[in-house]
Amino acid sequence: MSTKKETQNKMQTKQILSVFHRVIELIARGIFLFVAYVKGPAKIQPPIKDLTLLHSASALALKIRSKQLTSEDVVFSYIERIKEIQPMLNCVVKDRFEEALKDARKCDELLKSQDAPSAEFLEREKPLFGVPFTTKDCIAVANMCQTAGLVARKNITVDRDAKAIELMRSAGAIPLALTNVSELAMWWESSNCLFGTTKNPYNTRCIVGGSSGGEGCIQAAAGSPLGIGSDIGGSIRMPAFFNGIFGHKPSKGVVSNDGQYPSAHSDDQDQLLAIGPMCRYAHDVTLTLKILADKKADLLKLDEKVDISRIKIYYMEDDGGQRLISPVDPEIKATMKKVLNYFEKAHNIKATKINVKKLRKGLALWLANMTCKDDKDFSYELTNRQGHINIGLEFIKWVLFMSNHTLVALFTAMFEKCGMKYGSEEHVKLMQESKDLSQEFKDILGEDGVFLYPTHPTAAPMHHEPLVKPFNFSYTAIINVLGLPATACPLGLNKQGLPIGIQVVGGLYQDHLTLAIAEELERGFGGWVPPAIVA
Repeated sequence: MSTKKETQNKMQTKQILSVFHRVIELIARGIFLFVAYVKGPAKIQPPIKDLTLLHSASALALKIRSKQLTSEDVVFSYIERIKEIQPMLNCVVKDRFEEALKDARKCDELLKSQDAPSAEFLEREKPLFGVPFTTKDCIAVANMCQTAGLVARKNITVDRDAKAIELMRSAGAIPLALTNVSELAMWWESSNCLFGTTKNPYNTRCIVGGSSGGEGCIQAAAGSPLGIGSDIGGSIRMPAFFNGIFGHKPSKGVVSNDGQYPSAHSDDQDQLLAIGPMCRYAHDVTLTLKILADKKADLLKLDEKVDISRIKIYYMEDDGGQRLISPVDPEIKATMKKVLNYFEKAHNIKATKINVKKLRKGLALWLANMTCKDDKDFSYELTNRQGHINIGLEFIKWVLFMSNHTLVALFTAMFEKCGMKYGSEEHVKLMQESKDLSQEFKDILGEDGVFLYPTHPTAAPMHHEPLVKPFNFSYTAIINVLGLPATACPLGLNKQGLPIGIQVVGGLYQDHLTLAIAEELERGFGGWVPPAIVA
């Protein structure tokens, strides 16, 4: 009887906490709205005047190799667009404009030379020949900074490309700029003490997500034809969702994590981390992933034609009621239903609603997989791996405006210190549950199924609002635990004019299925919503 009563008491306590958290959320939302009202109207991104910016990366590559456009003109168009949006959105932290123009001229000169390669050769061997791209300030680009938003790394310059950047260059692409991130890529708002806060192009009062938030922003604002992000808990998919673009987290172990900082400390962490593409157009995601996967591309069957009507679709509208996490917005649920209706009418697919109970433990499972031995926690990372910060002292310094760290970084360090320990009974139990959940999804999805799931419970919140809803990233984080491929797909704007969408999850190495669904959703729902166009 006492055990039953204890269980009831625990459930009541959890319910009270959830209600209290929801009240705090609503109060905080009201405060943020009032402050925004006092500050004046939100800004939106400037209109597009140069129609070159509306081409997909693959279309640009075709036009460059067929000499309809020059690489120099394309690069120049994007440089001008970045200069136009940067003062308002603050998405770029470092550029290589002059070097990129030089690289572009070399491409154009090669095409004009007697030894010019054929268009067929370029399409096969250098499919992004002459096309610029951007990447987040966590992924190494030779002779550029790699700060990861940490003040202690402000003077660090790397001398070699990350493997992903090396592969992009080999495919003919030209690095253009580095984009803003959250401090050490461990928060879902892109803001740090080095470069400040990046703002949402659809409403500057709102966040762009993190940690690849600057990359999501620059793509949505047409400041880059394609980008490279990294994702350990949703850092590609949340920014893609908040900014209305496509973002893909590949199957675990397919794309090299070499050159990403912070690097993983354990095999468990490395399995969570994935580098992948962020693009306005779904087709560009597939093209870029093929480049990034390199020798493992065949494993993903990206050239295989997919018959949509043969795909089995499973879905959940929410996580089943995880505590201290916002409820899924009704507009997102309504959009999910529209997607299900679309596939039933267009492809005669009757989706199956499932109830995976372990998704209610998504946050706990992710935290267990992130737990490190050897005391290499977040307080260690905040010193640039030179020791551990004094968390109490840093809080005092923050209050006195003397700290080099964001408030959320300090809370993260404190949370980890008080959290579960590697090898503890709780840790071992949760790691086993992670394996059980992986097997459950393997049984559900097989090699012909996809799982539709919210990318996030709400559209982009206002700046600093994530502080009162810190665990909402669990919708993406749990997919990292599973190591499965997931594509964030935009599905238009909500009533407030902010992007919403869903993520499409596939079985291990079934990336081609999630990407095929992404392309189908782009055809059915329009994909990326561009800013106004001035002819």
